[in-house]
Amino acid sequence: MQRKTVIFDLDGTLADTSRDLIAAANACFARRGLADVLDPVADASTAFHGGRAMLTLGASRLGLATELVDEEYPYLLEWYGENIDRHTVMYPGAVAAIEGLLAAGYGVGVCTNKPEGLAEMLLSRLGVRSLFASLIGADTLPVKKPDAAPYVASVERAGGVVSASLLVGDTVTDRETARAAGVPALLVTFGPDGRGVATLEPEGLLDHYDGLAGEVARLIG
Repeated sequence: MQRKTVIFDLDGTLADTSRDLIAAANACFARRGLADVLDPVADASTAFHGGRAMLTLGASRLGLATELVDEEYPYLLEWYGENIDRHTVMYPGAVAAIEGLLAAGYGVGVCTNKPEGLAEMLLSRLGVRSLFASLIGADTLPVKKPDAAPYVASVERAGGVVSASLLVGDTVTDRETARAAGVPALLVTFGPDGRGVATLEPEGLLDHYDGLAGEVARLIG
């Protein structure tokens, strides 16, 4: 019997990491003598697209050359790693919902575009790493989402098969990853884009983790 598997994105899906991510980007500008460029609330959506996206946005606002992105990205990762869980929290109901999936026999894993080492660190600090049978980060494989390969690896390492799996995420990257892998996408609506993610036409929307079990049963049985 094929093991049904649910794979989760991390930032903006399992945990609200936006404040710590924005702080890391602002630290890059601060060491150049600049005031905070990004706002933890207004720019939360950009934060969930990663460090380079935040630096690119900040450079654009300041009229700085895009070379800044490559120059500051290593420092952003270093600073973020040292301050990774100052404000980050799991979304309400996430832990209980995942524990429910495990109790029901589903395989559970993480597929994120956060570097693997940082993802391991964050999930461990939040006390939830043991819930996930697999963790694929941006640098685990030669490619990252929206390529299907990281998703496929996360399913297989969790003991599942792609044809009996789904991806829970929050951005267009997750939507495109699910489409590339030929699996349903369940997008959360409690991120900065709210129900605006409906325009991505996912197979399901998740307003709260209380509804996860029902949506998973509907989409993959």
